[in-house]
Amino acid sequence: MTTTPLVLLAGLDADAMAHAMIALQWDAPRAVTVRHTIDVEAQRLTRLVSDVDGVVEHVHVDLDHACVGCALREDIMPTLERLADDGRWGTIIAHLPIASGAEQVCAILTHDQVLSAKLHVASVLAVVDGPSARDDVLGDDLLRERALHTSVEDTRGVAEVQAALVEYADAVVVVGDIDETDRDVLRMLMRPGTREVIDHLAIDTAAIVGGRRPHADAEAWVDPGHGAHVGLLEAGDAWSIELRSDRPFHPERLMSNLEALGGGARRSRGCFWLPTRHGQVCEWDGAGGQLSVGPCQHGSTEPHTRLLVTGIDDGRDELVATFRACLLTDAELAERGSIWECHEDGFEPWLGPTRQPA
Repeated sequence: MTTTPLVLLAGLDADAMAHAMIALQWDAPRAVTVRHTIDVEAQRLTRLVSDVDGVVEHVHVDLDHACVGCALREDIMPTLERLADDGRWGTIIAHLPIASGAEQVCAILTHDQVLSAKLHVASVLAVVDGPSARDDVLGDDLLRERALHTSVEDTRGVAEVQAALVEYADAVVVVGDIDETDRDVLRMLMRPGTREVIDHLAIDTAAIVGGRRPHADAEAWVDPGHGAHVGLLEAGDAWSIELRSDRPFHPERLMSNLEALGGGARRSRGCFWLPTRHGQVCEWDGAGGQLSVGPCQHGSTEPHTRLLVTGIDDGRDELVATFRACLLTDAELAERGSIWECHEDGFEPWLGPTRQPA
């Protein structure tokens, strides 16, 4: 059975998203676009469906709780299924709510056999505003400060969201002029083999619509515990370095060096473990000077420490030295059975109670 190709657009800038959507719509075969926007203050979701002949639907939906999860459940996924069932259109281009990722849509289509018999994700595109690219991916603004938050509870940083959108994408579409260093940073964040950063007027629509997204590869790239070696990547002033060890961090030294490892105008992500939490894999997610740590939810098993850090500053050597200094020494590893049997390590607010060694 033939399924309808679905192209997902995710981004932070409404104007850039609109330009990319229009560029795709004119070239994609029998395309229909569906744009969802969330008004957090009004608790309202707006759906705008259009094709080359004009507006098909323009509907406001009042939500009990305005958030991406409710929007997906109550309108986005039902609308995508309905458009696929309609039969008038050969391609669906979905403009997701600003600052929301494509992960949940991809997960639903991967596991829902009814929907996957009607739709397949052809491509996920991250749309970037060229002039503000550096501030968006490395700056310290909060979504709320730009009125881009997707719910009342949304406390995320702009850089955290923008970096994650780029990392999950099959290609980055840039609208407007972009500095070459900023273009290199975007390439560093993208998964290997898909490092395309393209102008919105030069989109190869046939390739975007005609493929099938490699979900397994995409999920593996964003998995904080994924073990593929990256090493060191350099392009102009931009760099990415993988910091890896089978040793845990020393809790006190890590706490003292959180700013040095996860702060500044960098993107850092990955996993780590602590000797006070035997067998627990912890997630690391930092961008634009803001850092989040917590229990890893991605099913990683063997504890290990791996951070993938991207930046454009000249402090890379210092970063590597700090990372190594935070790891347990040989002597500390040898004494692990006695000195690490403690009830507190200082990370309880983020990781929960410590776990006793087996």
